[in-house]
Amino acid sequence: MAPRSVGRRHATQLETISITVLEEHVPLFEQALACACETVGMFEADDEQKYWRLEGVKDIGHREDDLQNALAVARVLTGEDAPLLREATEAEGWLARTYESFPQQDVGRRFAIRGTHLHGAPDRSRLTITLDAGIAFGSGEHGSTRGCLRALERIAHRKPQRILDMGCGSGILAMAAAKLLHKPVLAVDIEPWSVRTAKMNAQLNGLGHLLDCRFGNGWLTPAVRRGSYDLVFANILARPLCRMAPSLAARLAPGGTAILAGLLATQARMVLAAHRAQGLVLEAMLREGEWATLVVRKRG
Repeated sequence: MAPRSVGRRHATQLETISITVLEEHVPLFEQALACACETVGMFEADDEQKYWRLEGVKDIGHREDDLQNALAVARVLTGEDAPLLREATEAEGWLARTYESFPQQDVGRRFAIRGTHLHGAPDRSRLTITLDAGIAFGSGEHGSTRGCLRALERIAHRKPQRILDMGCGSGILAMAAAKLLHKPVLAVDIEPWSVRTAKMNAQLNGLGHLLDCRFGNGWLTPAVRRGSYDLVFANILARPLCRMAPSLAARLAPGGTAILAGLLATQARMVLAAHRAQGLVLEAMLREGEWATLVVRKRG
């Protein structure tokens, strides 16, 4: 899941808002909730993974007009009329509980994801990525993120030169690639707050000179269209991945690798079929619980 932040401290009165929508409608409703929420999380809501519950925590009354307007637009564009549910959330101890739920995450052989609230020196045997717990909750511990980091370790020996993180969210994958490979990374997201967060995280980790964070509409982003890529991260959702397969294949350099995530293991066959239809071949499928990560390559 991609974390969202509006860069505010929590107030004394909070509420949890949630809405359940079809998977293909998740991006629009996620943006709507992100207008007002400190974080937005996504959770599968049924056994067939057709519906997802979006949930966020916000100050009561904060940016209520923006939230309602964004929800109205999302409902018109999707035809989805799901109600927004609200539940009072105890503010006292909320930040502490967030910290408790975001301990250091050791991923694979090389990476450690560490919150800014943790004290003590980091483990020098690992490449440490530091994130603010209020922004990063749900990133380092999520199965799709962990799968992408493990996949990055697998293909690092190829030393990709041109790297793209499509749908960068907090920028965690772009930063991991920059740290491990010492190469510049183009990080793109359709959500402006994600781009801002990725820039902030890059500066926090001393990687501002390597990350080029851009706001844009996926593969239509001008900066993306100007090049081809040896490595592409696409940690999104299953159906958008399928729709984007032709564009990814067109921009992937011969011999290039794409790491696809944000999909459940039950959706892997569908996503793989869409990319095989574009001439890409499967190199590996990594599992993290119910989540799958696909490593595909373009023949060269």
